[in-house]
Amino acid sequence: MKQNADNFPEENRTNRLPDRAGHQEQACESEESGIECRLEELGEIELVRVYNSRDEKYPHWKAMIERYHYLGQGTLYGKQMRYLVRSEKYGLIGAVSFSSPAWRLRAREEWIGWNEENRLRYLNRIVCNSRFLIAPWVKVKNLASWVLSKSVRQMERDWAEQNGVAPVLVETFVEKGRFLGTCYQAANFQHVGTTQGRGRQDAGNEYRLPVKDIYLYPLYSDARKRLCEGQAKEAVEVRGHCDWAEEEFGNANLGDLRLTIRLREMARDFYANPRANIPQACQSRARTKAAYRFLDNKASTMETILSAHYQSTVNRIKEEEVVLAVQDTTSLNYSLHPATENLGPISSRGEEVIGLMVHDTMAFNREGTPLGLMNVQCWARDKENYGKKHQRHKLPIEGKESNKWLVSFSSVAEIQKQCPKTVIVSVGDREADIYELFELAMEGTGNPKLLVRAEHNRSLFHEQERFWGYINSRPVSGIQRIRIPRKGNQPSREAELAIRYGAVELKAPSGKRAKGPLKVYAILAVEENAPESTTPLKWMLLTTIPVDTFEESVEKLEWYARRWGIEVYHKTLKSGCQIEQRQLGNADRIEACLAIDMVVAWRIYYLTKLGREVPDVPCTVFFEEAEWKALLAYKTQNPTPPSNPPSLREAVRMVASLGGFLGRKGDGEPGTKTLWLGIQRLDDMTAMWKVFVTELTPHSLSPP
Repeated sequence: MKQNADNFPEENRTNRLPDRAGHQEQACESEESGIECRLEELGEIELVRVYNSRDEKYPHWKAMIERYHYLGQGTLYGKQMRYLVRSEKYGLIGAVSFSSPAWRLRAREEWIGWNEENRLRYLNRIVCNSRFLIAPWVKVKNLASWVLSKSVRQMERDWAEQNGVAPVLVETFVEKGRFLGTCYQAANFQHVGTTQGRGRQDAGNEYRLPVKDIYLYPLYSDARKRLCEGQAKEAVEVRGHCDWAEEEFGNANLGDLRLTIRLREMARDFYANPRANIPQACQSRARTKAAYRFLDNKASTMETILSAHYQSTVNRIKEEEVVLAVQDTTSLNYSLHPATENLGPISSRGEEVIGLMVHDTMAFNREGTPLGLMNVQCWARDKENYGKKHQRHKLPIEGKESNKWLVSFSSVAEIQKQCPKTVIVSVGDREADIYELFELAMEGTGNPKLLVRAEHNRSLFHEQERFWGYINSRPVSGIQRIRIPRKGNQPSREAELAIRYGAVELKAPSGKRAKGPLKVYAILAVEENAPESTTPLKWMLLTTIPVDTFEESVEKLEWYARRWGIEVYHKTLKSGCQIEQRQLGNADRIEACLAIDMVVAWRIYYLTKLGREVPDVPCTVFFEEAEWKALLAYKTQNPTPPSNPPSLREAVRMVASLGGFLGRKGDGEPGTKTLWLGIQRLDDMTAMWKVFVTELTPHSLSPP
């Protein structure tokens, strides 16, 4: 519906418009030669309000739009607002208008999380940017996005004054194939999906219109909350994003919008073919070359790529009461690619096994659903110093590899400040049993909590004995039965754990500059009556969270048990995304590619868990319309889609069946492996489905 600054018609015509005194005024000093300059050389840019059709400035606006906008003046629906764009130096250079929003828009409703009641109640808080024009002779870099931002800010004030309702969200539409929407992206509009190709008055879908990209601009950071005021919480929380790559990478600050666009495209390609190499995933020579250029760009670092995903993770964390920030370390083996530069040893065999080390922190809710990455550290070990353990004992914690635990905790602490209503608990295995980590966790009052499995049998501060013996001498507070999953050749079993707990004051290790004893809480869980062929479970946990009852001790054991989720995630990353098969020449490219793969692996794992946590919500919270319709057409052998989409659980199981999931009574829910294999097949099916329905049954592209 709008003229994009990147795609102006190739025509040069003189456009004389009446000025305020009624005289003829030329819109541009030299329309034939055009304007090519820097933004600041235009002088002051003013948005001139056009109040109505009787306004003396209305002929200016109408002439600009009719002559140069590809849709012409058209009809503006409902409430309306118009502006002329005037340059101090060159005169009129553009025109903008706003009007009432679309009556129904599926992608918009899903992004907001609306139910029907709130859609009717708050639709008047949305404004549509119905026309946007920068005159075709004006070629000024960044002008379009600058005018968009300025017009939205001015419209917000004027709209509230004129209509008595403060707008909360701006929507707009960009025709696919005609424009790229670059200026809207640069102005921080968010792409949320596409239209169905029908107009306001086409309820029967009798007239096919061009499909348009939908962009939204929230005028407030809590725009969704304002538009869902009074709505049931569960209806707001379960909402999907029509474009997950936009949600996770849309705000990545790479210094160049083209890099951000390329990042989103690569993420979509990698997700559609998680086991494919880069050329296979990109599916064309041009896209492959662009992907390699992206990985070579100095701005494409792991930290900048992941920064937007971190913020999306924070947004999901804010909706939880308790979040487990699980830390773990894994290694990436590139021994099969010895020519790769800047790698280091990853095993005791030294130079024979080379690669990179990765220490990441994943947020989980109490049900075990992964909410996203919170921190990622990646490095290559120094070949000169690796293996010299006796020297490391003399180094401060900052000079040791184990400092990774403190760095991660500090990052989680920063996130805790942004989520004051959420209790964040940093969880680590026995490698995290570091005295300095407990000291850091107990500094101040606003830090996250800490929960780690004990490795060292530390001395008690006021006693001669060690704390393991002290806790073991405590009476059993209760028996907790847990289900142990199958591991290797050992079948699953039910274990009975005897629970003991108590508060302890730990003495600082020798050589440490201690600030005093550390008061923590210890929980000991020992399996009783274990089968002879198995090793009994024995966990000793240390936490900064008070544990005063049996129920609280069991709760902390359950939280620690969620730690296995990050191991499943690492398996998904290596086996599902094949990150160790990337042949990229040097560690910098690998890190940039790894950042994308890590978010893709999280997305696959997230879908697996979400299908179990909220199985009855419609699959549209995660699958695009073409995907679920193609999936059902294949599974039912019926090209006509049903009136309602399947539930998320049904769709997840169908996708997993494409990857080998049988769905037998004893199989449980599908895992990440069958899901990532199924996703690859679904992507091919969706592409073919779109081809066939476009030619044979175009009505299937629209909702039934």
